[in-house]
Amino acid sequence: MSETLRIAVQKSGRLYDGSMKLLKECGIEVSNGNNQLRVIAANFPVEIFFLRDDDIPEYVQDAVADIGFVGENVVKEKNKEVDTIEKLGFGKCRLSIAIPKTGALQSISDLNGKKIATSYPFILSSFLKEKNIQASIHEISGSVEIAPKIGLADAICDLVSSGSTLFTNELKEIETILYSESILISNKKLSAEKKIILESLQFRLSAVKKAKNNKYVLLNAPNEKLDTICQLLPGMKSPTILPLAEEGWSSVHSVISETDFWNIIEKLKSNGAEGILVIPIEKMIV
Repeated sequence: MSETLRIAVQKSGRLYDGSMKLLKECGIEVSNGNNQLRVIAANFPVEIFFLRDDDIPEYVQDAVADIGFVGENVVKEKNKEVDTIEKLGFGKCRLSIAIPKTGALQSISDLNGKKIATSYPFILSSFLKEKNIQASIHEISGSVEIAPKIGLADAICDLVSSGSTLFTNELKEIETILYSESILISNKKLSAEKKIILESLQFRLSAVKKAKNNKYVLLNAPNEKLDTICQLLPGMKSPTILPLAEEGWSSVHSVISETDFWNIIEKLKSNGAEGILVIPIEKMIV
């Protein structure tokens, strides 16, 4: 029987939806309608294990699962022997130290001799040691943000996305320790057959991620401005140019990076481009 690649995915929480959406975009059909803990894909040689996110690094290290979709913050906190393959582009957040908006504490140095509540004692301990700060770490598993209000700690170290939870609890960030997002991790001793399946999955992941980071652009351009416009639109190799029925005009097709999008669009307009259409790309294979 051919081998399957076992993928560990968070069974609930902020990374579950992103992980399942990514698998679907990769053309992998997974049905978890009955909240099963193990599901075999219908059209790709993988099976999905739905696990607690904190357990994923250990299960991948111990070869219970071959690879895992998990937060970078969890991988660093658990400090297990796994390979980080690539970043997946969703679930972005930051691990920060926050203090009450009012009070004596104003900076990192003020934390000497204070208590910090966190669910990430390993990362926080390493950071404090690096900064030569002597503080007491109080490990708690949830609702970290209320610790200063109830007198459990003077400050917190917790994940921040929008910052709304900190605002609600009258806290402010003073230091970011780690920027995190969902990453793909792997067991260090995959079989040759499983490595082939992983490479196939990575090919699909790459096509999906490239598509998200780029836009397909169509525009009409006066022929006397084509050289300038083409220099603005390198595309994957070079723009596609097709003559229009109207003399002296051409249709230009290209791909623009999401990062440079608005800057390039403004330059195109200033160089005579008209009828600019921007279309999302579903998959992009280069």
